[in-house]
Amino acid sequence: MAAPIEAAPSTAAPSAAGQSKGAPSENPADLDRQNPEAEIAARAEAYRNWGRWGEDDVLGTLNFIDASARARAAALVREGVAVSLSQPFDMNGPQKGWRRRTNPVHTMLDTGTDAERANQGFPHGIGGADDVIAMPLQCSTQWDGLGHIFDHGYAWNGRRAGDVVTSDGDLVTGIEHAADVIVSRGVLLDIGRHLRPESGELEDGYAITADDLRSCAEAQGETSAVRTGDIVLVRTGQYARARRDGWGEYAGGPAPGLSLTTAGWLHDTEIAAIATDTWGFEVRPNEFDVPAFQPLHQVVIPNLGLTIGEMWDLEELADHCLRLGRYEFLLSAPPLPITGAVGSPVNPIALL
Repeated sequence: MAAPIEAAPSTAAPSAAGQSKGAPSENPADLDRQNPEAEIAARAEAYRNWGRWGEDDVLGTLNFIDASARARAAALVREGVAVSLSQPFDMNGPQKGWRRRTNPVHTMLDTGTDAERANQGFPHGIGGADDVIAMPLQCSTQWDGLGHIFDHGYAWNGRRAGDVVTSDGDLVTGIEHAADVIVSRGVLLDIGRHLRPESGELEDGYAITADDLRSCAEAQGETSAVRTGDIVLVRTGQYARARRDGWGEYAGGPAPGLSLTTAGWLHDTEIAAIATDTWGFEVRPNEFDVPAFQPLHQVVIPNLGLTIGEMWDLEELADHCLRLGRYEFLLSAPPLPITGAVGSPVNPIALL
């Protein structure tokens, strides 16, 4: 199979509307719904970042986070409010077994009952409890690493997928490389409240456009201005609906999410990472009338080098942001340094 064209990163200046000149259309109505291959390829070639940070790069757009970005983000902590953005890691999660993804299985190895019965073999009356958890790394609140998705057999930075991820794990871009990186300014774009003020929840299947992202940032005010190195959080309201009404098809079913046509916005804003409150980040069903599966993933992970977070609980954070009238904060969301992993559970903390 031929390699994708190694196009240089786009250097075209954004237009007044924010879109690079000569770039693929940002209007979902312009998508050829019969030809996902061409639509994906056009955006992969227009926004590819291969070589931008050198041929040995393992971080992709996380390179946009530097010491000055973290220092500026730290100055955003004013109230001292800390908010966890993680779902619970337990058996009551959304997974239903697709591709062997299950909810976490938590098992006790030693318990208080064992201690009461003095059958643990410890001296002078001391007892203890131990436990173990078994789970897919992407079954709850998590990051997609750069080795998670490939484009025509190629991984981030133009490497052959088989040279990157083997049965030994991700030998090149394993999630452990980001263990001390993902701390930066977070920006919440509460698209659910912006577009559906009465319910605060987008309907399943709604494709969020670049104009939606821009108009939300503008409506929320200056603290929502998206800058280089930011981690953008997109609240659709689907998580709130799932927790209220039951998980249903939350894992893999219809969902609001980003349109394929937002690829240019994701590239041109120079954000470091993005996360949503949905299972799959992008709109589902995907925007084609023929078989397609997660086309925006195919563009942004292996081509842009963008780290994606999914299944984040943004409800409490959104309430705080609305109350305070500001949507920026220090966000600390390091992955577990699991050697060779292509994703990681995470307990993101927003500090306001």
